[in-house]
Amino acid sequence: MATTARPIALAAAVATVTALGATAFALPAFAAGRPAAAQAAPAAAPKLELTDSTLDWGLKQSFRSYVTGIAAGTITPSDGATQAAGNGAFTFGNGTGSYDPATHNVSTDFDGAVRFSSAAHGFDIKVADVKLVTEGTTGAIQADVTLNGATQDDIDLASIDLAGVRPETADGAMVFKDIPAKLTADGAKAFNGMYAEGTALDPATLAVHYATPEPDPSPTVTDPGTDPDPTPTETAPTDPPATTKPTPTPTGSTPVPPPASQPAAVDGAIVDGNLDWGVKESFRTYITGPIAAGKVELVAGATQSGAAYRFPKGTGTFDASEQSLAASFGGSVRFLGHQEAGEYVLDLTLSGFQVAVKDGKGTLVADVATKDRETHKVSTYQGLTFATLDLPAGELAAKDGVLTLSAVPATLTADGTKAFGGMYPAGTSLDKLTLAVSLDAGADLPGGTGGSGGTDDPSGSTGGSGTGGSTGSGSVGGSGLTTDTGALASTGSDLPTGALLGAAGAIAAAGAAVVFAARRRRTAPHAG
Repeated sequence: MATTARPIALAAAVATVTALGATAFALPAFAAGRPAAAQAAPAAAPKLELTDSTLDWGLKQSFRSYVTGIAAGTITPSDGATQAAGNGAFTFGNGTGSYDPATHNVSTDFDGAVRFSSAAHGFDIKVADVKLVTEGTTGAIQADVTLNGATQDDIDLASIDLAGVRPETADGAMVFKDIPAKLTADGAKAFNGMYAEGTALDPATLAVHYATPEPDPSPTVTDPGTDPDPTPTETAPTDPPATTKPTPTPTGSTPVPPPASQPAAVDGAIVDGNLDWGVKESFRTYITGPIAAGKVELVAGATQSGAAYRFPKGTGTFDASEQSLAASFGGSVRFLGHQEAGEYVLDLTLSGFQVAVKDGKGTLVADVATKDRETHKVSTYQGLTFATLDLPAGELAAKDGVLTLSAVPATLTADGTKAFGGMYPAGTSLDKLTLAVSLDAGADLPGGTGGSGGTDDPSGSTGGSGTGGSTGSGSVGGSGLTTDTGALASTGSDLPTGALLGAAGAIAAAGAAVVFAARRRRTAPHAG
């Protein structure tokens, strides 16, 4: 990799810490009165030591949930590594390493190991000797990975991208939050192909401390300079101000300005609008993939919109002064899967979508009809608070008569879990949503291609593809088990697409299908 000539954010921040603490490296500036030619060329700066650093990283949240869930396995941190409560991320501590001012590269080693094991699904994976290295705006998280007794040393487990990361200061450390990470080719091999190369992993957070070196005992000598005698300043006499002649104003009639155009509405009744939302990418792909072998139907005017679905005919109100929004949308989406004896036993319909914003909080409400997969009884919920919305910072404001909210993160509520029959827990990230509502009959709504994916696929790539009905009803097909980027989106629980590790062979990760099968007390299906 070619080293950038300009420090990246991480290197620049470490350099800042260095500048604040490494007084022993501060050399005197050019001596006063001494010619520049007499100065010696500066020596190359030594590498600077980093200490007491930490790396917070969970590898992949859905993998952790899978291990302790349907795989009935265990996750065991050791050798100094710890895990956050609630099956959270891991902390690898006691990090030591160096920063090279010449290349701006950072290398840090951490203590700790984590072991993932499942006797039921026959795998044992240990991640140890974790390192983080950077070069330019890129880098890697390296580790020794032991798979069922066979160890690969110092592989690049994940690639990291530092281009958009900005540091913060906390407790005397420089903290780099949410560093994007993706699985490497070696990392995919280490996990026996359970995830494809390029799969988005959990973001990492790095905190580095600078170890201040001992001061140099030799005194620093600076050549004394001789300041010349100050020269008194003389003040020139001030000329009197010049006389300004008045500028004559031409006579004649005052021109009449053209009539002003009608200003665009800033709030009021909503006359039209669209909601673009895909519900959850991995759930869509699971439905249309070979496990559920189902389909998605769009009715009542809902259409396919890029990676998502478009729900049209927005109505409601927007109050700019109160910063409140109440918008309702038409259209319906129905997910069907697991056909038995001519009947789909997984049957979920979402309709009656409403987006409400009040007091700085946002919610997505929907009408839900969902079939119990054991009893086949259909339960309906009217006006169910389906998701909470993480609203953008700043005031909501209409532009040219249109209010737009783009790629708003959505999180499943406890009530929303009823729609999926417990397939997803409260707090699960859903697809981001985008809405645009017009306050003027003549305002143009943006075309848009729908909301981007949630945490399953940060790149926004999609799983199911196909054609949706533009009016009436239509079915949306599926493209298989993997997304365009190879990110895993084959199951409702974001589980490994490929076969899981086993001594006698691979046992398929069926994701939501396994949850489905477990509730029906059947054997999990096998992948081909």
